[in-house]
Amino acid sequence: MEAYTEFAKVYDLFMDNIDYPRWCRYLTGLLKKYGVSEGLVLELGCGTGTMTELLAGQGYDMIGVDNSEEMLAKAIEKRVESGQNILYLLQDMREFELYGTVRAVVSVCDSMNYILTEEDLLQVFSLVNNYLDPGGIFVFDLNTVYKYKEILGDQVIAEDREEGSFIWENQYDEETRENLYQLVLFLPREDGLYERYEEIHYQKAYTIEKIRKLLEKAGMEFVAVYDAFTEEPPLESSERVYVVAREKGKSRE
Repeated sequence: MEAYTEFAKVYDLFMDNIDYPRWCRYLTGLLKKYGVSEGLVLELGCGTGTMTELLAGQGYDMIGVDNSEEMLAKAIEKRVESGQNILYLLQDMREFELYGTVRAVVSVCDSMNYILTEEDLLQVFSLVNNYLDPGGIFVFDLNTVYKYKEILGDQVIAEDREEGSFIWENQYDEETRENLYQLVLFLPREDGLYERYEEIHYQKAYTIEKIRKLLEKAGMEFVAVYDAFTEEPPLESSERVYVVAREKGKSRE
């Protein structure tokens, strides 16, 4: 089953508890801290474009990449409403291509956790390094091992709304560090009945040390890691972290 097909229709509805403006302020703060206050920025795993729109509103020239046609359709609807000049590309982040380099690459909402092998994650990091300007910045977040093991674990999350309902079952394998999400959706039809849909999502937990090694192997400089929404080092109980890396090796001339 493909991820983010039918769920794309109601993704924003069920994510309405996320404080995206606060998230954007934090992300923008990190970009500016490391010297990117304007220019071309790429968002990998942009989904329905909520963060892409917010970053465009902060003055960045945005490109959004996602491999879900359904999610990008929602992003394009938002672009039409807002009038923002955002370029959306239907691409797999493991194989993305741009016409030139960008000042920064960002990725949020644990998009990097969807990369299930070290080889593929190294490929993503290598492509990011390739498409960054000399000294360009890469900022991304990750769900931690602690979150999968202690918070999500084998939990079941359910929500019932007039616009639809979902049941989200988690299964975490400590040996492989993979988390399986089995998502069951019940969406209303015009005849008053509900249609049942199923999606399977997989994510993988990576240690910070593994991320550091992969970034360096991809040719990047590992700059910092923060407990999410702070500029403090991660705790053992951190559920989400932000990683900052820098392109190195290209000439600035």
